[in-house]
Amino acid sequence: MLPCSVFFLLLAALLAFTVTANAARPPFQGLDERWLVWMGGPHQGVYAAAAAFLNWFGGPLGVVVPVGMLIFLIVRKRWWSVSCLLATYLVGNMAVVLLLKHLVDRPRPANPLVRVDHGSFPSGHAAGAALLVVLVGALVIPVARRRAWWIAGALFTLAMMWSRTWLHAHWLSDTVAGAAAGGGAGLLFWWLFRHRLAREGTVPRR
Repeated sequence: MLPCSVFFLLLAALLAFTVTANAARPPFQGLDERWLVWMGGPHQGVYAAAAAFLNWFGGPLGVVVPVGMLIFLIVRKRWWSVSCLLATYLVGNMAVVLLLKHLVDRPRPANPLVRVDHGSFPSGHAAGAALLVVLVGALVIPVARRRAWWIAGALFTLAMMWSRTWLHAHWLSDTVAGAAAGGGAGLLFWWLFRHRLAREGTVPRR
């Protein structure tokens, strides 16, 4: 768990350092531009519907799942799980992603198809997707079903990464850094809370 977290966070940091050195033209800009050409369209039909849903889920709708998890955990009186959830979102998600956005002032691709804020690096949608996958797997999914969840979660994160580039809201490397930062932060806080969460899971509940 910890080695994976360190790997993902270091990957995000390395990409951030590389982009910071030359935000307008990092070494992998050519790959990013070729990928963006492949994402050229046509922007309609089922792909447009899928990308629009993922854009919405990563925005306003995305709050529903963590809030629902928070209510569920409070009702079950799983206070360490509540603490892990809040700490991961407040520190791991907001602090890491917002800090990187503040430090790395990378221009977005031209003519994004959705409303975007300032700063292309990293992708907040990709970071949120990876973080959510880790949190749900750690706090909600039974151990016996986690393997299937990780596969489904990886596919969901990849779909979110695709949607951000298909909508021309991010470069491909932005989404890689976002997924790495979100997943790494989620794994780190899971590791920090692991003993309390394990003990909490063994306590009989009425």
